[in-house]
Amino acid sequence: MSQNQLDKKSEAWSALFSEPMSELVQRYTASVFFDQRLWQADIQGSLAHADMLAAQGIIGAADLGAIQSGLSQVSKEIESGGFEWKLELEDVHLNIEARLTQLVGDAGKRLHTGRSRNDQVATDVRLWLRGEIDLIADLLAGLQTSLLDIAEKNVDAILPGFTHLQVAQPVSFGHHMLAYVEMFRRDTERMQDVRRRVNCLPLGAAALAGTSYPLDRERVAMALGMVDEQGRACVCQNSLDAVSDRDFAIEFCAAASLAMIHISRLSEELVLWMSQSFGFIDIADRFCTGSSIMPQKKNPDVPELARGKTGRVVGHLMGLITLMKGQPLAYNKDNQEDKEPLFDTVDTLKDTLRIFAEMVGGITVKKEAMEAAALKGYATATDLADYMVKKGLPFRDAHEAVAHAVKAAIAHQVDLSELPLDVLRRFNPKIDKDVYDVLSLRGSLGARNVLGGTAPAQVLAQIRRHRQRLA
Repeated sequence: MSQNQLDKKSEAWSALFSEPMSELVQRYTASVFFDQRLWQADIQGSLAHADMLAAQGIIGAADLGAIQSGLSQVSKEIESGGFEWKLELEDVHLNIEARLTQLVGDAGKRLHTGRSRNDQVATDVRLWLRGEIDLIADLLAGLQTSLLDIAEKNVDAILPGFTHLQVAQPVSFGHHMLAYVEMFRRDTERMQDVRRRVNCLPLGAAALAGTSYPLDRERVAMALGMVDEQGRACVCQNSLDAVSDRDFAIEFCAAASLAMIHISRLSEELVLWMSQSFGFIDIADRFCTGSSIMPQKKNPDVPELARGKTGRVVGHLMGLITLMKGQPLAYNKDNQEDKEPLFDTVDTLKDTLRIFAEMVGGITVKKEAMEAAALKGYATATDLADYMVKKGLPFRDAHEAVAHAVKAAIAHQVDLSELPLDVLRRFNPKIDKDVYDVLSLRGSLGARNVLGGTAPAQVLAQIRRHRQRLA
């Protein structure tokens, strides 16, 4: 086979095969049109690998210089849009290597010494995902800040708190928003925990068994910033596991799914609260759409779509788990299917966090409507029971007495706070006029002045704590 034929085939294994790959198989097996987003990580890993090869005397200084110069040129071409991605070269790695070899000749061919595409792609994905996790952490912080801003403006706004979607007790709207801050705080912690395991070097494991070249894997890890909490090189310790492990991608998608589930829960509340039946909030027009047939409609499309995109992200998690469940060691072509769901999960989560941080900042809170709704559901019934307990009645007896009081209020079509004192005394003779302080919505809020409670003083303290954490 001539050199021209070899160049035309452009395959790393071409000498073994007697016929070219069919165009259908090329399209079916190629990943270059989605994995090209790994190009920066691929070049970063290659530069660290080449530096180590030279330091170990495996390649010469001249080859190292040529590789560095060539990869710099490749970077410029990709950034400018002038790089030609070729389907027949299958993936990001072979495309970059082929162009490098065009530019610097044999030095480019020596770059792949001591590595395989198996450990190369595992390294690239980890490097890329590490950077994305850092961006996501920043976006989570931005969303938390938006929630804190709206919480601080509405500490005294009274919202009916629900259980079973029934009015339960009055809460501060600010307190309600802080519940989501807590969720996104945990999401940030999970992302940081995942990042520790992502930030470990597979390169040097080669195809599956390691290599006979005297590699310094710790040097590469240090150069790439793949270090543990103590600043020590973090290197995958088993070559078989290094090339076949995708736990880190599954872990990330699990953490991303939880973050999207929290987004979806918030979305559901925003959709409900904006409906005419609730009327608690309004979402800025720029996040909504109208109807093609009903001119009065203002639809909360962003939170609705976020609920749908949550299913998409959770589906990617299930896909990755299913992808890995039947694979024997070590690397298998199946693993090419890890990238599209992982990439889409990252993109979906980043876009959603970014738009929600802006949308939350534009929410209009309708305090009067929320407070009126809280008055409709006998939300201070538990406060009346607590009042009776403080007057010496056992809680279970107080619970029963208040149930009768609620029945009386329903019969008279009034709130508990509107029942005359003589009527309330029928349920417990120790009830006095100070009961009306307890039965007011604001009295109920203020009474819950315990750590984690909805009292305005506690809400403000929590806001300060969160702002210090995010500073």
